[in-house]
Amino acid sequence: MRKPKMMWQKSLLTLCALVGLSGCGSTDVAKYSQEKPVLDLKNYFNGTIDAYGMFQKRSGEVVKRFHVIIDARWQGDTGTLDERFTYSDGSTQQRIWTITQSGTGTYRGTAADVIGEAIGESSGNALRWRYVLELPVDDKVYHVDFDDWMFLIDDRIMLNRSTMSKWGFDLGEVTLTFVKR
Repeated sequence: MRKPKMMWQKSLLTLCALVGLSGCGSTDVAKYSQEKPVLDLKNYFNGTIDAYGMFQKRSGEVVKRFHVIIDARWQGDTGTLDERFTYSDGSTQQRIWTITQSGTGTYRGTAADVIGEAIGESSGNALRWRYVLELPVDDKVYHVDFDDWMFLIDDRIMLNRSTMSKWGFDLGEVTLTFVKR
C-alpha cells in the first residue's frame, strides 16, 4: 500500500517541477539586439495602425478572428493607444493603454482590464510585453497571463505572437499583424 502512495507523490512532485521549469526556458529579448530594423516604440505606435488577428485554442482551432484600429499618440515619454476591436462574431471592444517609457528599452503600461502593470522590454527589432488580463468568458472573468512578442518587419509591418496561460498551463495563442497607415 505504501509504494503506490509514494509513486503518486513522486509523480505529482515531478509534474510540479516541470510546470515550474517551463517558465524558466524563455528567450531573453536581448537576443534580438542586433536585428534590424530597430523598433522605436514611440515612432511605430504613433498615428493610425490596423491590426488583424486571431485567437487559437491549444489544439490549434481558430476560435475568433478580429480587426483592431489603433489610434496611437505620444506626449514625451507617455503614449496612449486607443484600440477598437471588431470580432468575427460582430461584437466590439475598446481597450485604452497608457504606456510610459521607464528607461532605455523598458516600458510600463496600464489599461482598465489589465491587472497591475504590463512590463515591456525592447531590443533590436523585438518587444516583449507581459501582463495579466481580465478575460470575460461566458458569465465569468478569468485573470490570464499574456506573454506578447512583437517583431518589427519593416517601417509599416509588425508581427505579434501572444501566448495565454493560467497557472503555467497554455490556454492558447493570439496572432496579430500590425499595419501602419
